[in-house]
Amino acid sequence: MVGAGGIGCELLKNLVLTGFGEIHIVDMDTIDLSNLNRQFLFGMQHIKKSKSMVAKETAGKFNPNVKLEAHHANIKDSEFNIKWFKGFNVVFNALDNLEARRHVNKMCLSADVPLIESGTTGFDGQVQVIKQGKTECYDCTHKTTPKSFPVCTIRSTPSQPIHCIVWAKSYLLVEIFGTSEESSPDVDPTEDSENSREIANLKREAEELKNIREKMDSPDFTATVFNKVFKDDINRLRSMDEMWKSRKPPEALDHQTVSDEAGSIGAKVSKNDQKIWSLAENYAMFEDSLRRLAERALDMKRDQVEDEAAPIITFDKDDEDTLDFVAASANLRSLVFGINVKSKFDIKQMAGNIIPAIATTNAITAGLCVLQAFKVLRDDLSSARTVFLSRSADRAFSTEKPSPPNPACGVCSVARTTIEADIERATLGNLVGNVLRDGLGYGEEITVMTSQLLYDCDFDDNVDRTLKELGFSEETFITVVDDEDEPRINLEVLVTNNQLPEGSTPITIPTRFEIPKKPSAKPETPKPSLPNGNIANGSAIKRSIGEVVGSDELEYQPNGRDTKKPRRGIVVEDRVPSAKKLGKMPATEIDDIVVIDDDGTITID
Repeated sequence: MVGAGGIGCELLKNLVLTGFGEIHIVDMDTIDLSNLNRQFLFGMQHIKKSKSMVAKETAGKFNPNVKLEAHHANIKDSEFNIKWFKGFNVVFNALDNLEARRHVNKMCLSADVPLIESGTTGFDGQVQVIKQGKTECYDCTHKTTPKSFPVCTIRSTPSQPIHCIVWAKSYLLVEIFGTSEESSPDVDPTEDSENSREIANLKREAEELKNIREKMDSPDFTATVFNKVFKDDINRLRSMDEMWKSRKPPEALDHQTVSDEAGSIGAKVSKNDQKIWSLAENYAMFEDSLRRLAERALDMKRDQVEDEAAPIITFDKDDEDTLDFVAASANLRSLVFGINVKSKFDIKQMAGNIIPAIATTNAITAGLCVLQAFKVLRDDLSSARTVFLSRSADRAFSTEKPSPPNPACGVCSVARTTIEADIERATLGNLVGNVLRDGLGYGEEITVMTSQLLYDCDFDDNVDRTLKELGFSEETFITVVDDEDEPRINLEVLVTNNQLPEGSTPITIPTRFEIPKKPSAKPETPKPSLPNGNIANGSAIKRSIGEVVGSDELEYQPNGRDTKKPRRGIVVEDRVPSAKKLGKMPATEIDDIVVIDDDGTITID
């Protein structure tokens, strides 16, 4: 079981009580206060302890006859190799991020071990069975990557609350109390004609803030920071006349004026986390949180051991000091740019990249995981189902038979083989010449790559380098692409390190096997369209409702609109249940339709 969070706690309880004989739990995370409302295996006494270790300890009391093994580690660590995965009858994913999901998906496919993938977001959930060669895998359908924002939008032209929140969290807090994060995942540093100037300004302003934070113990520290970011920087932006020809310019704030208006408002405003704070209340919270953070930073600096890295303060959604600072700073910036302000409660969700998690959804989804696992373990894949859970008065569950592998998928629709190599002796030339050309019959036109290009017919610089010099480790996957006129499907080779006898060939040659040809691309049949570009009646396109599995509690990816969230957030893109299976659902007065950022056509019946 990979992941011991919202779904993981429920799932482990089910597995233990069902009587699975040996269960390994892998999670690199520690327990946080915000976990306790739904991750019932943990209590207050467990905060900051390993999730996997505590989950083992608590769940073990439910059934002492089950052998539990906990691994406080990253599932991508080298110890969790193909051999390790092959030791299991089934793997359960209860993860909260895309990269780890993809890694486990690939490892299970290579080890030929069935995977039960699951995820929830609010009231919606999904369970998917993945079996190599039998069903589609996690990567057979497109998954969107987390949203980032261009530097110029964050620094100069914010238009949504999320832009101001990212500015406060990933720029202001970091520049004052951390180290400069020009490569923050929330900010797209890609330079273009518009971004390049802003990146230069960003560096200059970061240097100015660096000078200001040297005066952290000064009595006028708050006034200096405030006037810098809410007055001087804003006046600089206003001076760029071209920027404001088609948009309203920002209005700078004066520290003395706002400070006088705040008057006797104190830190108590922090407790009103669901209230929209006024300008004066936001200033009072900005001043108080900045003071608290400055005191913390100075204390940390005094306690710093010589030659240690400078202490920093980073954002944590459960750290009241950083949350208050980000909330107040973001709202003050929103007021400057005429953007709607948000409550501290809303900002915590958006800045922490979280979506409200429903314990009941996790529990139901975990139960469905075990039910599907029974079918897999009985080798009864024909009875397995992809299950969608949604908040609907008509039907809470919708099911489909697992779809076959996507022929165009670069992860599961590939040929596979495994070889051994003494990576300190074997060269890339041995791999290309002895294994691929002589052993498997490839021609001249091939491309060999890991996460980077190693070889193709126009790039042979690496042929004399050893595999170890090229970054190969105990287990390394390479992908071989056939570039001939009638190419075969991609080949995935697992190269495992083994010290072969001196004098022998430093790499093993696999028995030749048939690698299928790539299927010919079928031309798309054009859809009949109306003069206005809409699809004609009867030509409805099957599309996803929302986007996929987010997480064991899907990461919140704000779209910047103050609209209702779509009621169905189905969990695998383009895998929605058919209308026939859903049945006819009568419209009601509370039904609504939300179309977000769609650049194609949606036909809604």
